[in-house]
Amino acid sequence: MRLIADFHVHSRFARACSKFLTLPNMAAWVAVKGIDLVGTADFTHPVWLSEIQKELTEIGDGIYSLKESVSPPFPVANPRPVRFVLTHEIATIWSQGGKLRRMHTILIAPNLAAAEKLTKELEPRGKLGSDGRPILGMSSRELAERAWAVDERMLVIPAHAWTPWFAVFGSQSGFDSLEECFGADLVGRIPAIETGMSSNPPMNWQISALDNVALISCSDGHSLDNLGREATVFEVAEPEKLSFDLIAKMIWEGAPARAAQRSKENYLAETIEFFPEEGKYHHDGHRVCGVSWSPEERKRHKGICTACGRGVTVGVLSRVDDLADRPLGFKPEGAPDFLQIVPIRDIVSAMFGVGKLSKRIDRMYRSLVQAVGPEFELLLNAPIEQIAKASTDEFAQVVEQMRVGSVSMQAGYDGVYGKLLLPQSQQTLQHSLFQKELA
Repeated sequence: MRLIADFHVHSRFARACSKFLTLPNMAAWVAVKGIDLVGTADFTHPVWLSEIQKELTEIGDGIYSLKESVSPPFPVANPRPVRFVLTHEIATIWSQGGKLRRMHTILIAPNLAAAEKLTKELEPRGKLGSDGRPILGMSSRELAERAWAVDERMLVIPAHAWTPWFAVFGSQSGFDSLEECFGADLVGRIPAIETGMSSNPPMNWQISALDNVALISCSDGHSLDNLGREATVFEVAEPEKLSFDLIAKMIWEGAPARAAQRSKENYLAETIEFFPEEGKYHHDGHRVCGVSWSPEERKRHKGICTACGRGVTVGVLSRVDDLADRPLGFKPEGAPDFLQIVPIRDIVSAMFGVGKLSKRIDRMYRSLVQAVGPEFELLLNAPIEQIAKASTDEFAQVVEQMRVGSVSMQAGYDGVYGKLLLPQSQQTLQHSLFQKELA
């Protein structure tokens, strides 16, 4: 059975995150999305940790569910049961090699006892109650060592690995290799990296050193609606026996270099990705001046904005280009597959030409999910004829094109998200899609 997981999420206590991110709300909305396993997030925050302790119960080794069941916020065709696993994103800031380093790291804890113990271990190093995603004055190596001292099974995964800010390979404060960050003696204990929304597996496959880690994808969701905008898919023979150890094993064996050890019954099957152009750091650029460049353009202008004369933010595509030792199109033997999606709201927003959080788009989103099923089911599996019946031929055609990778994007840059570009024939605007939703 396929299980869709989103490990990198946030609580309402994390800075710049929605006040509606509670455990019951998260459980309700991941059912809308079609997610089977979601991270708790932010377990070092004292109030959030107390809510985890009160509201969740362990149903398997390291796997949790709500003590009281909740229903989706609106009827959903064929909702799926939801499980939790203990996760956290922590920011670290330190100086190394004459440069200020800033990095975000995902931690996945084996159980609540380990999460509680790590919280006590980190309390003297930062104000854990001030932010759900605390900023600690230590290296990512030290954070990893402290996590493994609590429980050697703890998973330590660099978050959104290529983003310019707070990422292991980020252009502003990162490194050129995992060894530089964690040390040659510890790098072998890093099981995976998170690709982030501005990169996809083919971009990462260009770096041969990354054959030693699995590629996972997660939403980094700061709101309920953003849960599951990227995810990781596991094939699990007996989902009722899911455990932390099994999740860890599947992630470890997801690395191409460990493909020979991979179980044929339980394995990391694929990731679900944004089209990387839609990510907000895909291109190089300068947001203030509206300058967006490909790597070739950035090199031609020597990284200097032609509008204001300042340096542009070097994006993900350029960082991959700088570090690549393989051509684009190379796939390591044994690498899991990937799928690329455009979220429903983004598609409908492009068709109507209005903001994706508008009331009109919200009503249309609910109508589609009620008629067809959870968002992932609609985007990835539902028959195109069924989608067309619930919406319009134009919307169904976009989904069909998305499934084969045949969509056009205006690339994101310097904090500006990319946009889906549709031909005039698919821009229904006030057309029948909205009329059908009103009927």
